[in-house]
Amino acid sequence: MTEELLHLTEEPLWEAARRAGTYEMSTRGRTLREEGFIHCSLPHQLPAVARALYGSDDEGLVVLVIDAARLGSPVRYEAMEPGGEEFPHLYGPLPADAVVEMRTWAARSARTVRGEGGAR
Repeated sequence: MTEELLHLTEEPLWEAARRAGTYEMSTRGRTLREEGFIHCSLPHQLPAVARALYGSDDEGLVVLVIDAARLGSPVRYEAMEPGGEEFPHLYGPLPADAVVEMRTWAARSARTVRGEGGAR
């Protein structure tokens, strides 16, 4: 079994993308168009990513759980520097229906929220 493919974002950004049918933010404050890919994480990487991007200001964040089989664009595992840890990068928009679960992010606990037509 493969590890979950995750993306951390702000809930209002995800809700707007869910309604539009696709998500096109790469990382905090950067779009897919600007970055060239959407930054993703594996479960063990997510706490460090959350700290690096949001610090202690993690209110209103959600974790998108992505079904890689539903993606229309490739996912490549790449390191930021030679020999560094590899992170998954999605080279295209994230279809809302590829998000199978949305979890609220909290450093200490996570609550799961599910819905149709892209998790909500």
